[in-house]
Amino acid sequence: MSSGKPSFQNYDRDEAEKYSGFLLTNAPTAENFIDQTTDPDAIRYLVEEQTIDVDVPGAGTQLKEAILTSPTAPLDVKQTVAQRNADLKDMIVPETVERNARTALAVGKPIVLYGPTGTGKTYFAKQLALETCIDYEVHTATPTWTPADITGSIQPETKDGEISYHRRAGCVSQGIQQAERYGDNYAVIIDEITRADISQVFGPLYTAIEDQDQVIFRDDEGNGLTLNDNLKLICTMNMSDRTVNELDNAITRRFAMIELSRYGEEARTELFNEWIGELEPGPDRNIDTDALADLFEQHHRGINDGTTTNSEGGIMEFGPMHYVDVTKFLKHACTPDGPYSGEANAAVGQAFATYVAPRLLNTASLPQINRIASHYETLNDQYRFDMSAPADLARRQADAEEREMGVSAYE
Repeated sequence: MSSGKPSFQNYDRDEAEKYSGFLLTNAPTAENFIDQTTDPDAIRYLVEEQTIDVDVPGAGTQLKEAILTSPTAPLDVKQTVAQRNADLKDMIVPETVERNARTALAVGKPIVLYGPTGTGKTYFAKQLALETCIDYEVHTATPTWTPADITGSIQPETKDGEISYHRRAGCVSQGIQQAERYGDNYAVIIDEITRADISQVFGPLYTAIEDQDQVIFRDDEGNGLTLNDNLKLICTMNMSDRTVNELDNAITRRFAMIELSRYGEEARTELFNEWIGELEPGPDRNIDTDALADLFEQHHRGINDGTTTNSEGGIMEFGPMHYVDVTKFLKHACTPDGPYSGEANAAVGQAFATYVAPRLLNTASLPQINRIASHYETLNDQYRFDMSAPADLARRQADAEEREMGVSAYE
């Protein structure tokens, strides 16, 4: 490592190593080196071994942007720079789901990840984006969305009493611009697409998906933006909002539909053990972690498959990701200074009443609400944990529904 004044000739890895001391203390010279080099290994060395994108004083984001826009930097090096603060763990979705999704994106097909609540659709979308792209951005659909939120619009602007107009790119158009800036794959994640009117909002995209010469938006300079393989579009859809059969055929023809269903018992056990393992045993929390893991499994089975005391089958589809919030609640609440210190059994029930039961009740019909209440009452009898809080919550909602309907669920 040399900190002497550099004399660059080849702008290669050898010179990057020789003058790394100077490059790490001089942002303008470092940026110039990145712009000039045609040696991918030089950038790889500066990023992976010297973390130049974060360790040069006064550089701000200029070195990060120089690397991300460099035609020389390899994709994996750009991903390293863009994802320095990303905190996503290993993929836990079934292997076939990951393979199908990656293949669809690789051949230029936008995808919809669909399934019941709690199956990790949005989390997987982010993981998929980070695996296949430089970076990503997330947009959550709303009922007020119009095609302008996807492609763009012309907006008025008043300055000194004068009205002018400028073009505002929509989320997909912004993604195209980012992919062009970085010269590589960039992902746009549209979360909860069925909250919007899909046929209306996605209309302008349908032709563009099949004809990549179709201009979907023009920027202020008049440049036409078209879909290309560098823009990866990933959407998520909650099955509680709508089934696949209810979607417009236009979207199912143009998008790859990737289902994230409930996880198998082995996968659930792995998840539950990982989350519960973060609860320190002993007097700090005094939680029976084996019983808690069993509670998670029996609660999940009762909701999805039905209970041993009821022959009606499952109540609704419900994924396992919700239980991580229970463990996070307990991790804080049951510490010696926590709100439920010494009351672990009560804390478990309160965690279910706070995080899990409301999500079940949100889309449940009256018969389902009563079955959910019965399920919690059964769990309350089977475990030392006090599950009366979620049971009472469900019963109160059932009573409210009955009053509104003017009927009794038991008639």
